[in-house]
Amino acid sequence: MKSYIYTTATETAHALIKYLIDMMKQEPKRIFYFAFSGGTTPSIMFDIWANEYKEQTPWERMRIYWVDERCVPFEDSESNYGTMSRLLLNEVRMPDEFVFPVYAFHSPEEEAKRYSEQVYRTLPLWRGFPVFDVVLLGAGDDGHTSSIFPGQEHLLSSFRPYEVSFNPYNGQQRIAMTGCLIFSAKKIVFLVTGKSKADVVRDILNSGDTGPAAFVAHHALDVDVFADAQAAGKEADTI
Repeated sequence: MKSYIYTTATETAHALIKYLIDMMKQEPKRIFYFAFSGGTTPSIMFDIWANEYKEQTPWERMRIYWVDERCVPFEDSESNYGTMSRLLLNEVRMPDEFVFPVYAFHSPEEEAKRYSEQVYRTLPLWRGFPVFDVVLLGAGDDGHTSSIFPGQEHLLSSFRPYEVSFNPYNGQQRIAMTGCLIFSAKKIVFLVTGKSKADVVRDILNSGDTGPAAFVAHHALDVDVFADAQAAGKEADTI
């Protein structure tokens, strides 16, 4: 695991954008498959990406999927797809055929099945599972990631690429990427900012498998952590 700590959330977002662009530039003839999470920090990144890195990004070589999605319409402010479309994809005129949204406002169970089948059809396979080049994960204050909350750890061992999860605090249903995709990804990148995430980042970097995010960090094939100093807490002095 490698960690990259920056002073502010904005600096962290800039660094991650450059990291992803550089990754694609190193293999200029290849298509890259990305899965993005939602949340406040990715939203900051999407806005910066559209306004400052539009011309530097090989959009035509990106295929965009989602790690998780709330079961709401696209126009809802909580829609991960809707947010990314508004802040980034529409701004750079990303072709629709390169973007694969989760239609989570239909039957969640049927959509989890449909989206699982879609990633099987459209991604390269490794050991029988679809393989993303990068899965961008966040982490909640409670240690959840990919809408897999504490108490739902069985989803980390699921052989179905996507399953229905739920937010235990408000009962909202979600579609969540499960362990079979997370642990097959070439690269897992955690993007975590803010003082409220300090305990979670400490668990990710140092502690045992204390929650879904920490478990993924300690068991995935290749993990990088991008965090700001507030999220890193005392770790900012030592990393």
